[in-house]
Amino acid sequence: MLVILVASVVLVMITILVLYETLRLTSEHLAELPVPPRWRIIAVVLAAFAGHTVAVWVYAGAYWLLVLRLGLGAFSGVPIETFEDCLFVSVVAYSSLGYGDHAPVGHARLLTGVEALNGLLLIGWSASFTYLAMERYWPLHGKAHAHRAARSRHPADDEPGRERLVPPTAGP
Repeated sequence: MLVILVASVVLVMITILVLYETLRLTSEHLAELPVPPRWRIIAVVLAAFAGHTVAVWVYAGAYWLLVLRLGLGAFSGVPIETFEDCLFVSVVAYSSLGYGDHAPVGHARLLTGVEALNGLLLIGWSASFTYLAMERYWPLHGKAHAHRAARSRHPADDEPGRERLVPPTAGP
């Protein structure tokens, strides 16, 4: 049990650092990207997805080592025999999806519970980061559209019902 407790703490620390560094690097280099604001927001989402993917693989490696190789805990249900099986268990636990194909037994219960809580917190963190990026870059998208629209103004644009969903922000 002590090994699983220590492993849980180490896994939480590793995954927090992975997501922290992913978001930090994304934040530092996002403004430098020579792409429109829409692609910057997409870059944020893809970076967060990559960080979560690494976290899931870290936990899958822990299941492979601790459960399959060292025998600390087990899973009932569909047999878990390969790293790919461990990866599936990790995705299900991290996302709190809980298919029910595999039920943790023994010490693996603690590890999957910690992974679910860790995943919930990290997904919330990346959602907040994505929101902040959208808050920063969404208005820029509107400004670019407003500038294009001003250059190619058409009388039909003044018809009722053709208003923008999100009005462009006022320039400086």
